[in-house]
Amino acid sequence: METQFMVKKKTEVPPELLSKEFLKQFKTEEDVSKFLKDLHSQVLEQMLQGEMDAHLGYEKNDVAGNNTGNSRNGSFPKTIQTEHGESTIQIPRDRNGEYDPIIVPKHQSRGLSIEKLVISLYAKGMSVSDIEEELRSIYEINLSGSSISIITNKVTQAAQEWQNRPLERQYLIVWMDGIMFKVRDGGKVINKTVYICIGLTKTGKKEVLGLWVGKAESAAFWMSVLTDLKTRGVEDILITCTDNLNGFTDTIRSVFPEAATQICVVHQIRNSCRYVTYKDLKAFTVDLKTIYGAINKEAAATALDAFEQKWDSKYRYAVRSWRTNWDDLTTFFDYPVEIRKIIYTTNLIENLNSRIRKYTKAKLSFPNDDAVKKSVYLAINEIERKWTMPIKNWAIVLNQFITIFEDRVLL
Repeated sequence: METQFMVKKKTEVPPELLSKEFLKQFKTEEDVSKFLKDLHSQVLEQMLQGEMDAHLGYEKNDVAGNNTGNSRNGSFPKTIQTEHGESTIQIPRDRNGEYDPIIVPKHQSRGLSIEKLVISLYAKGMSVSDIEEELRSIYEINLSGSSISIITNKVTQAAQEWQNRPLERQYLIVWMDGIMFKVRDGGKVINKTVYICIGLTKTGKKEVLGLWVGKAESAAFWMSVLTDLKTRGVEDILITCTDNLNGFTDTIRSVFPEAATQICVVHQIRNSCRYVTYKDLKAFTVDLKTIYGAINKEAAATALDAFEQKWDSKYRYAVRSWRTNWDDLTTFFDYPVEIRKIIYTTNLIENLNSRIRKYTKAKLSFPNDDAVKKSVYLAINEIERKWTMPIKNWAIVLNQFITIFEDRVLL
């Protein structure tokens, strides 16, 4: 089925632009081309301002923008290629750095692609009807809902290719976590978990390795996820960072037996505090900090002994959970400070999850697994565009990995 774009192909030219007085300024075809190039640039800049109005929710200098938490923050020049030659236009920006131009996309020197525009709006959580209205009101493009659906359905194939792509032989660190969505299944709306893995490559950059949908987070399902990673070419993981799901670390070791496993300390703290009364919570968390904030594993063990002596009689289950998970909670002490900071918690992947939520918040539930996969895939695509730099202190971190894992690091 062929998509039909009902774009305005012919616009009425204002009579003043065809008047003899106006046309006197043009002596050659080059003069006309220069005028059209300037006009093209000005039209693009006005459309970008319209995008910014829509992004912020208010027009420039409108009092409705006061205290909204975001505002315009000037502009920056960008050189683009047009039918009339090279032009430099001003791209507006917002103070929070959240505005992502659509008509002149980042890292591209050419203008609007309707298909990319539709997919970008869909990735930001807009429904088909919302996209239809957005195209009409901002870009004066009349595109039917069925045509928009055809475009967004192309994402399914792209998502499958991405999910099945070959991976690198080795990742220095892999963070794993799940994010829950409401999905229709068998006539009912139930909670389903989207499992996500982020790998740290030898260039110091983050890469989402894939997403998998299951009914509930479990060690058994994670087994299938890890097996999929291995099937797609991953031979070795140096360190894994996960929540404290029961049986998870044993599952990891069964697939990647040489991987060091670190349970997220923040998850452990949260779970421990669930059993503590409000009046004891502050003192309890202060004492916990002496454990995970210790200078080494020996000092942490001494702090745990003191912690147990003080709180075991009152909150035995919370204290014993630290004893039970001790080896996997303290793996980070085996590494230098720079590595410790990036493995003792799964905050990195939780930050990804919160940003995925931002893109998908408009959808209260999904009609099926494919729909949630498509939306999460598009959100990840949008987020990964900004992952252009290595993690902080990468040169130091890489040298530490090479020193510690000299026989295993594949350079």
